[in-house]
Amino acid sequence: MKVIKFGGVALKSIEQIKKVKRIIESNHGDTLIVVSAFDTITDLIIEAGQSAVTTPRTFSEPLNTITTIHLNFLKELEIKDAEIETEILHKMEELKSILQGVSLIGELTQKTLDRLMVFGEQLSSLILSSYLDVPRIFSEKLIKTDNNYGKANVDFESSYRHIREAFVHFSGKAVAPGYIASTRKETLTTLGRGGADFSAAIFAAALGARELEIWTNQDGFMSADPTIINKAYAIPAMTYTEAMELSHFGAKVVYPPTLLPVYQMGIPLQIKNICNTEGCGTIVDRGDTSSNTRPVKGISSISDITLGTIRGLGMVGVSGVSMRLFSAMAKVNTSVIMISQASSENSISFAFDCHRKEEVKEAIHHEFRPEIASGSIHKILFEDNMSIVAIVGEQMKQSTGIAGKLFEALGRGGINTVAIAQGAGEQNISWVVRTPQLRKTLNVVHEAFFLSEYKQLNLFVIGMGTVGRDLLNQLNQQQEKLKKEHRLKIRLAGIANSRKMYFNANGIPFDGYMEALEDNGEKSSLDAFTDRVADLNLYNSIFVDCTANESVATLYQRFLENHVSVVAANKIAASSSYENYKMLKNIALRNGVKLLFETNVGAGLPLISTINDLRKSGDKILKVQAVLSGTLNYIFNTISKDIPFSETVRLAKEEGFAEPDPRIDLSGKDVQRKVIILARESGYLCEDEDVSIEPFIPTELFDGEVDAFWKALPKVDADFEKRRLRLESEEKKWRFVGTFEDGKGSCSLVEVDKSHPFYDLEGSNNIVLLTTERYKEYPMLIKGYGAGAAVTAAGVFADIIKIANI
Repeated sequence: MKVIKFGGVALKSIEQIKKVKRIIESNHGDTLIVVSAFDTITDLIIEAGQSAVTTPRTFSEPLNTITTIHLNFLKELEIKDAEIETEILHKMEELKSILQGVSLIGELTQKTLDRLMVFGEQLSSLILSSYLDVPRIFSEKLIKTDNNYGKANVDFESSYRHIREAFVHFSGKAVAPGYIASTRKETLTTLGRGGADFSAAIFAAALGARELEIWTNQDGFMSADPTIINKAYAIPAMTYTEAMELSHFGAKVVYPPTLLPVYQMGIPLQIKNICNTEGCGTIVDRGDTSSNTRPVKGISSISDITLGTIRGLGMVGVSGVSMRLFSAMAKVNTSVIMISQASSENSISFAFDCHRKEEVKEAIHHEFRPEIASGSIHKILFEDNMSIVAIVGEQMKQSTGIAGKLFEALGRGGINTVAIAQGAGEQNISWVVRTPQLRKTLNVVHEAFFLSEYKQLNLFVIGMGTVGRDLLNQLNQQQEKLKKEHRLKIRLAGIANSRKMYFNANGIPFDGYMEALEDNGEKSSLDAFTDRVADLNLYNSIFVDCTANESVATLYQRFLENHVSVVAANKIAASSSYENYKMLKNIALRNGVKLLFETNVGAGLPLISTINDLRKSGDKILKVQAVLSGTLNYIFNTISKDIPFSETVRLAKEEGFAEPDPRIDLSGKDVQRKVIILARESGYLCEDEDVSIEPFIPTELFDGEVDAFWKALPKVDADFEKRRLRLESEEKKWRFVGTFEDGKGSCSLVEVDKSHPFYDLEGSNNIVLLTTERYKEYPMLIKGYGAGAAVTAAGVFADIIKIANI
């Protein structure tokens, strides 16, 4: 015997029902098919019942819809049995009669609601038994319960006896309605929403079925909620205990009571997806807990939770507090989903359905009224908008460090746990978080326990200039390599330029980001951009600043405080006041996120990272000498008798080395900022006034508009040519050098001869000499491309990869 159950989602259309028929026909041997009501029917019945109480004249509308749906199924399935149609119409008249009675009384009791609710399964089983040409079993005559209407408690002994007697001579196939039962007095009851699963399990256990197969609209038990975690995958196998734990904590795959009967009889439970019939699904059985599988099988969560807390020094050492709490909640028919108690016994927290808050609040204040009056209990709190998250796995008890790994991951993600619970069986760890942090919590935990195929980074990029565009193009080109070789997936979740911004938590295509921004973007706002990143609350979020904008740099603090790492090509923040620089570094350190700005100095050269590595290994930076302006190095390498100084500046702008206003480069301010950054990363407190600048062109050229500057610039050509001829005769070259030593720095145009390491520096290259305690006699030399959008973008890319720790 095999029992197969089909839910309402499997019976939502003619195509689905035909698929159901093919599945049944492919099963050979004795088979009992348990069915739910057709999709939406149960909700329509509830709507009709509520309408009969509140607006009696309107219940006919859902009633007519119910009739139409069933008659349409009859027609489209080509069932031409007049008796079936007559019975459907008779059932609808019976349903109408009950609703009229409800409207007259003006009250819908749970007993009457149960009487209404059975019609859905009665009608679906009637139609399907005819369509499949198999007999119909009347479940309400076989499954026996008490009179706890709405969610009746099953009398297993009586139910098993009735079922076995009814099937003693059974062979072949039959259809039975799920969800329906009755008391010993034959009063109709129901097993609770989702109870058709439970009915199937009861039949399977009573008949000693070789397997219970449940067809739903999911691929089985998932590693996490797929509506939140798009990387969630179907768990191929798990134990009854694991399935029960996941179901208790919100995994809506099977109705939780379903698991007890099959567990007791050792019947395998197979979960399959009606929309993916070729999928493997999930098999639930006793399992082999000694096998080498992941200790954490899955993550589950429940929202709409209220967390209650009772506190009082008078509770310490007093017995029966928990018992009284549970009793008070039982009196208002409310279950405690999770409980957490301090070892000092001065507080106890409990989680329950938020919709029961007022009843629970009143019951607990009544129960503990004497203690509240005496001051033994001084505070009773109720916090709304909470969610419970749980990790589940039977092998957790055989694996050390699970809790440590969990809470380390939550801490790194900036997620605060409000309450924690773990049973001695160590099959689950559950905790309470605020609901706005639920999505991030699930992502953090899913990745921490290797439940994801890829580690994923979520990028939010501001700045669609040459650096920003080159960065996104490089990311696009490297996507497949990163996934294949490093199991890393980089997702573009938000982009912005000065006009528009666009977000998509599921990812913006790297090869179509500009179209997405232009077509779907909204008006750009720095505050709105920051708020949206915080609202999305994605795990492993990185803010990437590809601008040179001071206002954008002021956002870093907010991102870091929200546990979002920052990668900056913009050097304003790192070269701002030392107080601000240090504050940003401390926030990043405290929150376990990264603030990286390698490209602030030397574009793609590994300057800052090298200095950091030297210092971490115990070395001390004594002196920094550097040519740090690719623009100025290009200018002084290009100047010649044929190309005057003013023309070299124009060429630098045309080649993309200089800013639109080249005075930014010519002023030496950019080099000063870079020296300040290197000094700070070398461990020195350095401000603007600690690094002097010696101008090499007349200061009056820096006044006025840029057009006036271009007109006046040729006036310095003659002087530069005269000085250049002298340099040429002495076999020397100009280099604009930044230096820092003994707490002071300078930026100036110096002359170097052939013996100097800076002499042969070509094009727009940068070069840095680091004199340290270990590299004192022969300073460390780092040299290479120091300007250009492509190399700067590559440096930003490298910082992003550092955050992934691959």
